Amino acid sequence: MTALDAPTDEVLARRAQAGETAALGLLLARHQAPMRAVALSLLGYGPDAEDAVQDAALTALRRIGDVRDPAAVGAWLRAVVRNSCRMRLRSRRETPGLDGLDHLHAPGYGPANPSYLGHPERVVDEHAMRDWIWDALEQLPESLRLVLMLRHFSGITAYQDIARACGIPVGTVRSRLNQARAKLAQVLLTTAAQVHDDASRLTEASRQEAEVTLEGARRGRQPGEILELWPAETELVGVLSTPGERCHPIPAMRRNREKGITQHLRHVVASRTVTIWEMDVTNPDGIADPCPPTLAWLMHRRDGRVTTLRVVFPEPQR
Repeated sequence: MTALDAPTDEVLARRAQAGETAALGLLLARHQAPMRAVALSLLGYGPDAEDAVQDAALTALRRIGDVRDPAAVGAWLRAVVRNSCRMRLRSRRETPGLDGLDHLHAPGYGPANPSYLGHPERVVDEHAMRDWIWDALEQLPESLRLVLMLRHFSGITAYQDIARACGIPVGTVRSRLNQARAKLAQVLLTTAAQVHDDASRLTEASRQEAEVTLEGARRGRQPGEILELWPAETELVGVLSTPGERCHPIPAMRRNREKGITQHLRHVVASRTVTIWEMDVTNPDGIADPCPPTLAWLMHRRDGRVTTLRVVFPEPQR
């Protein structure tokens, strides 16, 4: 029940669809209890129910523009939670991510609907809520921000792949995601009415940097402005590094070029201190040790410069 002078769900939903972040924050706070009740009824008490509620809240941030009946936004939110729970019950492999959340949308969402954009990330890019979400993400501790970026904004969504990307056990991935979602929800509610930076500028700058870096790798020579971002102290870590030795990423790029392996940028996820470049890989015919068809560069940065690079090879989705 809401106070007599409080705006109705319909009013808040329409304001949220117009880009008013405070209105969406109020909607999520108002419907948090019934959303949790739906999750508990389907999944019982435990972390899965909380995960489903937080996933639904993030979905609402991306999909609020697709609600066709603003007066029924409460029912829509509960349906999002219900779908999230059913997906968890149907599959043992936990791979929702952004691509896996395509099923969480309003009725009528699809190519025939003018609001359909083909990929969830584009909904974030086109929606006024994008800057609010990314400003909130920037306020999380880096360890929590990283798992959330991987899980919800990249193609590295399986818990096992996130664990390898972060160098932590799978159980730690789950606990960090639970903490990250809870903290993100708190930050979103407290920052809804603030002015937010344009997140698309950071992503576009990172995309351009990636393209120049890949072109430099193909030519065998990086331009000076790129070399500035890969100082001598930059370290290659993970499966491509040499055990017991400190490795710089540039020689590894050179070795791939000599083998004839090329990488093509597919997707960019960027915050101020963490950058993810997802790649498609082309191997030359007859290569003895081909590279997997997809990989991701996971970079930690300080003042724009790369401090560590970990190349991640996600398991193929089944």
